[in-house]
Amino acid sequence: MQEPRAVQATEPAAGVLYLVGTPIGNLADLSPRARQVLSGVQRIACEDTRRSGLLLHSLEIKNRLVSFHAHNQTARIPELLAALEAGEAIAVVSDAGLPGISDPGEVLVAEARNQGRTVICIPGPSAVTTALVSSGLPCGRFCFEGFLPAKASQRRKKLEELGGEERTVVLFEAPHRLVDLLEDVLAVLGDRPLRVARELTKKHEEQVGPTVAIALAHFRQTPPLGECTVVLGGAPPKAEPIWNPEALRQELQELVKGGMGSKEAAKALAERSGHNKRELYALLHARETEAT
Repeated sequence: MQEPRAVQATEPAAGVLYLVGTPIGNLADLSPRARQVLSGVQRIACEDTRRSGLLLHSLEIKNRLVSFHAHNQTARIPELLAALEAGEAIAVVSDAGLPGISDPGEVLVAEARNQGRTVICIPGPSAVTTALVSSGLPCGRFCFEGFLPAKASQRRKKLEELGGEERTVVLFEAPHRLVDLLEDVLAVLGDRPLRVARELTKKHEEQVGPTVAIALAHFRQTPPLGECTVVLGGAPPKAEPIWNPEALRQELQELVKGGMGSKEAAKALAERSGHNKRELYALLHARETEAT
């Protein structure tokens, strides 16, 4: 592992696209390297020029801001790529946290890489990992699903797809949809371990849990403010199916008597029992071999 190094005097470099992590709440979390890059680039692409303008003003950074969001990315990306080609150093920031997660920065990075441009991330705060590591839920393996669909039927379908996911799941949700999300999680997945984090890194940081039902009861009484990061416990590990040769052989024979072929019977029982199809076929075939 390399030793940490101080801020590099050569940054920002010409023709480089910088992804700069900005505070998710506490301004003191902006790194010295991030400040240097934001001060030195030729332009800063941001989701909301007003919000980023307030951040830069508080840091006494004066630089050119250009809007870069989902509604103008088609036109803006060629413009930014051309500026990189001309030798400009460009920084991309989101409203809070690391750019590229659930925002247009992802597409810009892909296009820049396709053109052989240098892309450097200046690490910074992230609501995903901040909520995860402070939740008390398993962090060794997790998956990030971002915002689930706003429409109830589509949201429940997605939750059903996540039903067997054994890793910890991290979600984003808007405050006005949080109760709906928690109701659907409880109905579809049951009362799992869960933490809802809001106002992360701020004075009134709040993490509500430790279960879906408890968090739901809390937010029904106290409507949340600000976007929320939801950390949901994964599905319990599936129990290994019990291998009972006699019972399984009998089930296979019943399926065969009902008109199925040996392969069809093995496949049907495999889907129902969780056992390996080939092993079931071999079990049935072994008895047939013994009989002859």
